[in-house]
Amino acid sequence: MPPASVLEPLFEDRFEPATDLLAWVRSTFIDPAGDLHNPEHGHLSDVGIGFLWSAQGFTKAGRRVLGLCEDLQQSGRGNAWQRGRASQQMREWFGEEPRFLITLDAQHCAECSDAEFCALLEHELYHAGHRRDEFGELAYDKHGGPKLYLRPHDVEEFVGVVERYGVGDPESYLGKLIMAAAKGPTVAPIRIKQACGTCMLRAA
Repeated sequence: MPPASVLEPLFEDRFEPATDLLAWVRSTFIDPAGDLHNPEHGHLSDVGIGFLWSAQGFTKAGRRVLGLCEDLQQSGRGNAWQRGRASQQMREWFGEEPRFLITLDAQHCAECSDAEFCALLEHELYHAGHRRDEFGELAYDKHGGPKLYLRPHDVEEFVGVVERYGVGDPESYLGKLIMAAAKGPTVAPIRIKQACGTCMLRAA
C-alpha cells in the first residue's frame, strides 16, 4: 500500500520512493521461486529498478496514466546540471541510480484490486525490455548482461477497426492478444492472495 503521506489531498505533487516494493516485486514476479513468477522478466534479476509513488496520475492523449516506466540511460534529461541534479535525486532516493524508474499513481494503487495492482506492476515491468538481435535471439553485451531497452506496447489498434474488419492475421500481436484474452487469465486469485503478506497474516 502507498504511504498515507502521498495520499493526502494537500500534497498533489508529492513523490516518494517505494523502497519496499522492489524487494516484493523481485521475490514475487522475477525470482523463479516466486508465487507469481513470470519468466519473461528473468532478465531483470540483476537490473537496477527504482519504484516511485506519485500522489496522483496525469492525463495523456485523453487517458489517465496510472504507471510510467522510464529508461534513465536513454532519457537524455537535458544539460549537465539537469542530468547531475536528476542523478543526485535518484541516489538520494534509492542509494544508486537505477537503470529503470517506475512511477505509480498512489491513489489508484490504494483503491484498485489485487489483480489490477499486479497487472499494473507487470505492465510496467514489460516495458523494461530485453533486446533481440537481427536473428530474433535475445541479445547480450560483451559482459554477458542483457541488452536493455524501453519496450513499446505489443498492440496498437482501434476498437472500431477490429469491430469492422476483424483481427486480421491470427499470428499478429493483435491476434495473439485476442487469443490470450479468450483463454482467460492464467494467474488465479488465490495465487495473488498467497503472494500477499497481509493476506497470509489474515489467514494465519
